[in-house]
Amino acid sequence: MALGAFLYPTGHHAAAWRHPSAQADAGINFAHYAAVAKLAEEAKFDLLFLADSAGARGHDWNSLSRFATHYVAQFEPLTLLAALATVTSRIGLVATASTTYNEPYTLARKFASIDHISGGRAGWNLVTSGNEEEAYNFGLDAHPPHAERYARATEFAAVVRALWDSWEDDAFPRDKASGIFLDPAKMHPPNHAGERFKVRGPLNIPRPPQGWPVLVQAGSSEAGQELAAATAEVVFTAQQTLAEAQAFYRGLKERLPRYGRHADEVKILPGIFPVVGATEAEAQAKFDELQELIHPSVGLTILEHRLGVSLSHLPIDGPLPEAVDEINASKSRQTLMLDLARREGLSIRQLALRVAGARGHWQVVGTPEQIADAMEERFREGAADGFNVMPPTLPGGLEDFARMVVPELRARGLVRADYEGATLRDHLGLARPADRAGRAQHPSAAV
Repeated sequence: MALGAFLYPTGHHAAAWRHPSAQADAGINFAHYAAVAKLAEEAKFDLLFLADSAGARGHDWNSLSRFATHYVAQFEPLTLLAALATVTSRIGLVATASTTYNEPYTLARKFASIDHISGGRAGWNLVTSGNEEEAYNFGLDAHPPHAERYARATEFAAVVRALWDSWEDDAFPRDKASGIFLDPAKMHPPNHAGERFKVRGPLNIPRPPQGWPVLVQAGSSEAGQELAAATAEVVFTAQQTLAEAQAFYRGLKERLPRYGRHADEVKILPGIFPVVGATEAEAQAKFDELQELIHPSVGLTILEHRLGVSLSHLPIDGPLPEAVDEINASKSRQTLMLDLARREGLSIRQLALRVAGARGHWQVVGTPEQIADAMEERFREGAADGFNVMPPTLPGGLEDFARMVVPELRARGLVRADYEGATLRDHLGLARPADRAGRAQHPSAAV
């Protein structure tokens, strides 16, 4: 199974930054990120994953925002990846960048650069932006509608891939004797003129070592799954139950043939929030300690954001409202929250505490054997190709997983003992897309 290390600065629990072992300034502490990246590489994780939002959340800057840690006081992720590339040598490096608030040429150039700097370890997590407040930073008064964001994302991804194919793999001989630096015949400007973008090209950097950096996608809505089926090579997702995970896995894989793709061309990695202890009691004590650190306002604020509704006027120990309007941000996460509350009969307070922990992802609290059992079941039962591991705290939560769970998975033959390749595509078993000339000669090799 593939393993990603999802690095939220101090950890994924909402109160992680308050934990005694946490590096409170982790978001702007490069030594912290470097140490955590090296730890994940030593454990032979496939990749590091960085989320992002191009804006701070919160309308009322004088009240609840003072407790916020979500996308506030953190490095810009592509800048951080470039730095992490210099202190690691094998682990993949994946960062989030929005198609709603970027331009294809700039983004294609940045990820191509990181792929060259890292020797072929870059990946792009394509998102359409779930934070509606990003709009205010880019000259807009409102977030574009969900359908429009995904239509833009589809064309955006096509332009980026064409830009990465601006040059054939051997377009730059750099022959000092003849004085020939590049071969113009091996240049292929996209000359794209579509509904939303007009981009001539070519990209002013050679083709990336991986051909294309690995394309990652995290949307689980209907539009998100369709975009993933068309473009993604890795899909991050969130499901609570085995049946839900199996249904998502099967449904996404069944979409692939419509785009001329095979099931093994896409790796599905659900998020897992593991709290590990030598015993069940120790694991539960670790989790309870974190839950007790949640500020009363924080869980409710996170829940309101996920649901897209105000709840402060309702009894905290009462149920959610019967009707909740569909939001224009992360539709799939809203649905997951509503289903969880209704399935388990959770009050607003109980749901807020659940969300503040794993933020809607699959939460497993237990011994290394119990966590390995749970992961193995989903892996073997057609629910996952691996997992995006979301440590509750950093570095401690990742240390616990690497020290206790990874050896258990390795003993079962479920994860690698060592890296066998040099690139992220090698780690994930993904084919390298041929260049323009290669695809012209071998059309079946097209990606």
